[in-house]
Amino acid sequence: MAQVEKSGPLKGIKVVEIGMWAAGPAAGAIFTDWGAEVIKVEPLEGDPYRALVVQRSNEGQDSPQFRLDNRAKRSITLDVRTDEGRLIAYELVRRADVFLTNIRLQSLERFRMTWDILKEINPRLIYTIVTGYGIKGKEINRPAFDSGAWWGRGGVAATVLPDGIPPLFLAGGIGDHFTAMAGVTGTCAALYARERTGKGQLVDVSMLRTAAYFISFNLFDQMLGRPRKKQMREETLNPMIIPYQAKGGKWFSLLGLQGDRVWPLVCRAIDRPELIDDDRYNTAAKRSQRSAELVKLLDEVFATRTVAQWAEAFDREDVWWAPVQTTEDLLSDPQVRAAGVFMDVPTDDGKTVQMVASPVDYSGTPWRATATHPALGQHTEEILLELGKSWEDIARLKEKKVIG
Repeated sequence: MAQVEKSGPLKGIKVVEIGMWAAGPAAGAIFTDWGAEVIKVEPLEGDPYRALVVQRSNEGQDSPQFRLDNRAKRSITLDVRTDEGRLIAYELVRRADVFLTNIRLQSLERFRMTWDILKEINPRLIYTIVTGYGIKGKEINRPAFDSGAWWGRGGVAATVLPDGIPPLFLAGGIGDHFTAMAGVTGTCAALYARERTGKGQLVDVSMLRTAAYFISFNLFDQMLGRPRKKQMREETLNPMIIPYQAKGGKWFSLLGLQGDRVWPLVCRAIDRPELIDDDRYNTAAKRSQRSAELVKLLDEVFATRTVAQWAEAFDREDVWWAPVQTTEDLLSDPQVRAAGVFMDVPTDDGKTVQMVASPVDYSGTPWRATATHPALGQHTEEILLELGKSWEDIARLKEKKVIG
């Protein structure tokens, strides 16, 4: 695997990852972006994420999702259910700054890789566990996935969809990646605390809890006994901050949170200045009371021009707005590229492949992508040699199927 020198704010940090699927490995990918060295410990058959099929065929390759969430890691195959495999894992942990896992607690207990055990091996270790439902309570070992713990049980689906509409199937990885960012944030804070105290600690992040935080405005209103009414577009309290459809079928959103400030600007942009002082709509309260009527009026107006034409009018009148874009639109949006959404990742053949970058940059410690994802067990021998194993030891471990 082609690889360039690590850089970034976490250069020198060593992470041992025992995880599968998305939420844990996605956090590991962010660590690698920011300069950390991540050793991915996989079972001999590999992380099942490698074989995820979301299209008709992966054409014999590891899945695109696996490639995205495992870039620049080193892979060692290791059966941690065996005594020898577990001891090798312990040696990796002894040299690590961070242990990252999203394995369920019952499996971690069976593998003897729990916080209580690993903190004795390495008192400075930051032990980051990413779960579906947390590490306390009766359901800590319930299978999750983000479509269950985050989208469904976490309340996101029911919050973002109006009543009466069947729940949508979650686009894969949204809850996983939101939770991964929380895991990385928490780990970095723990690393900072270790600089002051010299001690490691447990970092606990769950998809259930990140989902509740994601909808915390709505959830806190519910806690206060004033649940938010889910509204269709025409029921909005503020027609200045909802999506509208333009000619050609594309959508855009007005961003007029301060409705009274933006109302005159919108009226000028749509060439209807007489509406500014129209007694039906000239205050936020009146626009709210006549919401369905006003939304219908604006729908008819906005359907007469394309998004590009409205963009010119909105920008001229300083109307705040944003296009509603598809993933295809993102690829051709110059501002998306200027904002650093995509990165060039070195490949084995000396070329590069574009991937989606992690969402933070640093002026003083800039990072860059260093490598693509590893083949299964690609670095097993290399890592074992670093631990002081001989080639004879490696041959014996292979024969005993402790390693792949």
